[in-house]
Amino acid sequence: MIAPKIMVVEDEEPLGVLLRYNLEAEGYQVEIITRGDEAELRLQESVPDLLVLDWMVPAVSGIELCRRLRMRAETERLPIIMLTARGEESDRVRGLSTGADDYLVKPFSTPEFMARVRALLRRAKPEVLSSVLKVGDIVLDRESHRVYRKKNEIRLGPTEFRLLEFLMQHPGRVYTRGQLLDNVWGDTNYIDERTVDVHVGRLRKAVNTGRQIDVIRTIRGSGYAIRED
Repeated sequence: MIAPKIMVVEDEEPLGVLLRYNLEAEGYQVEIITRGDEAELRLQESVPDLLVLDWMVPAVSGIELCRRLRMRAETERLPIIMLTARGEESDRVRGLSTGADDYLVKPFSTPEFMARVRALLRRAKPEVLSSVLKVGDIVLDRESHRVYRKKNEIRLGPTEFRLLEFLMQHPGRVYTRGQLLDNVWGDTNYIDERTVDVHVGRLRKAVNTGRQIDVIRTIRGSGYAIRED
C-alpha cells in the first residue's frame, strides 16, 4: 500500500520532530516545512493527502496560505488541520471559515492529534485508507497485492502495481512524469523521467488485453491519468 502523504508546516522544531515521529510510526509519509512561502511552492509541485498547518509560520501565515489553497482547483478539497496557540472562539471561527477542516489549540495531546488525522483522512480521502480500490472494471487489492479486470487476474511487477495503485487513488487526474516519479518512486535523484514511460507502457500492456478499452490516458505534453469510467 502506498502510505498516505502528510505535509506538516510548522516552524517550532521540537513540535515538528514530535509530529514526524508519531506520524511515521503510524505508517504515514511525512514532509516537514518551516515557512509558509516554501510550503506554497511545494504544494504547487505535489499535493499531499493531508496538510497540517500552523497558523503562525514565517513569510506567509498559515491562515493566509489556507485561504490561497482554497482558491486553487488542485487544493480546494485538500484536508487541512490548523494548529495554533490562538484558542479564542473568534480565532477558531476564523480558521474554520477560511477553509480549515479541523482545528487544534496548542498544547494538544498527541493521541488526540493522531485520532483527528485518522478521522479526517477517513472522511475526506477514504481511498487512501481502503484496502480495495475499484475504478471502472479494475479492482486492486492492496493486502493481497492482486489486480483484477473483469474478474481476470492481472500479473504486475511491484513498480507497475504501485503506479496503478497511485493512479487509481486519483481517477481522472492528470499527473506529470515528475509528479509520478515523486509519488511512486520517492527518491528521484537518480531516475530519469523516461523511466515513467517505460513502466506506463508495461502497465498498459498488462491491463489492456484483447479489445478492452485502454484505461491509461496519455495527455500529450502533460502526463498520464487513469480513466474514471
